[in-house]
Amino acid sequence: MKKSLRSLLVIALLSTPAFSAFAAEAKRVIVVTVTTGFRHSSIPYAEKTLEKIGSESGAYKVVDFARQPDIQIPRKPNKPRDLAPDADDKAKARATADLAKYEAELAKWTPEVEAKAKAAQAEFDAAAKQSLEKLSPANLKANKIDLVIFANTTGDLPLPDKEGFIQWINEGHAFAAMHSGSDTFHKFPGYIDMLQGEFETHKAQVPATLIAGDKAHPANAGIGDTFQLKQEEMYIIKSQDPAKVRSLWFMRHHPNDPTDARFFPVSWCRKAGTGRVFYTSLGHREDLWSDDPALPGRINDVAISKQYQAHLLGGLKWALGLAEGSAEPNPEVK
Repeated sequence: MKKSLRSLLVIALLSTPAFSAFAAEAKRVIVVTVTTGFRHSSIPYAEKTLEKIGSESGAYKVVDFARQPDIQIPRKPNKPRDLAPDADDKAKARATADLAKYEAELAKWTPEVEAKAKAAQAEFDAAAKQSLEKLSPANLKANKIDLVIFANTTGDLPLPDKEGFIQWINEGHAFAAMHSGSDTFHKFPGYIDMLQGEFETHKAQVPATLIAGDKAHPANAGIGDTFQLKQEEMYIIKSQDPAKVRSLWFMRHHPNDPTDARFFPVSWCRKAGTGRVFYTSLGHREDLWSDDPALPGRINDVAISKQYQAHLLGGLKWALGLAEGSAEPNPEVK
């Protein structure tokens, strides 16, 4: 009887997440939040959440970050847009005020300030390049990295070896990106082909009803047939071949125009060589990333934040090979 009890205890321990954490080392992850274009205010929340869900689940450990250099670059003011021919008096008054503000700021843009801006930009570029050295194929292999995450990155990132990075993924490693990860490397076809989706534009934030492309996939996270968001900045995606991706979440109409009834991708996964790729266009708002009920300006409630985190964790576990799910393209969901 004692022997049976001991056997049952061992079986119970083996089935617990805590024991599993000791039995197998968590997967190793680098999170990249460098931006050379628009920078989202949600990035600090993204960093904390990705670290938290990995630690709490025991699925992975964020072993390093490639972060933005803390260097301020003076920016030359941009001239306001020309006034529309049919502008009313209110718009004309606002345009006059904007033009006066622009001219005052431009007067401050002296040759000395411009020289400082160029020096700061050069310093920023060098620091960003150094931060992203962590993504060289040699460093990724030496540090046994399993997954690289682009969390709201933008622009052309100064990777040490862009083609080598794509090859690293194709050789059997994992890549994941959130939101503006698709607003990155527009001029690098290798990245767009690997991700199979590119940010085209967006309009105002709106409530959104997402449709499940695969309810059985870990990235569905048990949410079900639909995922209801109270507000989010929904991307319009281009450069995608539906025959090369498995749709996980999508919309049946334009996010900002219900009369425009067609397929709009939101989240998908795919195989790149023998590597795994997971992407979600969600993640603009802080109240999706953070489940802090006291978060200022919260519109999406905590339950929605938890669903988003579960969606992320499911997708990341799939990318890491820790959860089963199909990568077979499903263009029929359109």
